Amino acid sequence: MHPTLRSVRSAIVRDPDNAWATDQGWQPLYSAHPEAKIVIVGQAPGRRAQTSAVPWDDASGVTLRRWLGLSAEAFYDPRTVALLPMDFYYPGKGKHGDLPPRPDFAARWHPLLLEHMPNIQLTVLIGQYAQRHYLQGRAKTTLTATVHAYREYLPDRFPLVHPSPLNFRWQARNPWFEQEVLPELGRRVHAVLAAERTG
Repeated sequence: MHPTLRSVRSAIVRDPDNAWATDQGWQPLYSAHPEAKIVIVGQAPGRRAQTSAVPWDDASGVTLRRWLGLSAEAFYDPRTVALLPMDFYYPGKGKHGDLPPRPDFAARWHPLLLEHMPNIQLTVLIGQYAQRHYLQGRAKTTLTATVHAYREYLPDRFPLVHPSPLNFRWQARNPWFEQEVLPELGRRVHAVLAAERTG
């Protein structure tokens, strides 16, 4: 790991705000590398991912890799893809699913990591928390509207709905997502990786 990125990781682990997670033996769940070309910004790790220490270690991850057109090998290669959820620790269970990421976490830690990833060409924003944070007031009033307006955020930002199996009804109501959005996402990812191979 790059020395500066290693020092940031150590600071995250030592941060008193994260002591509750460190005390459980949890490590911050993200990946970063100076050579990364694509960054995936999701919500926060689920319990299964936190326990296995493998990001996107569930059915949602399988679907996400299919949407991106990436093999598991490419997806988990930090020299290609950085994985920066809005919180690096499982936030716990709420009344209606997992709790949201802590509101100030990404603002504090993401810039320190992205500063040392100068080759990022595409940032994939999964869900409303990532979109509101990274689109800085340009997100629409609903997640659906933001994803539908994906062209407004190109070439460097790409908003997506969460690839959870629970979103099958949303996808059925919005056929344009599979017909228009996913093919364009695949083209963008392919273009970034093709440029890497020929660069």
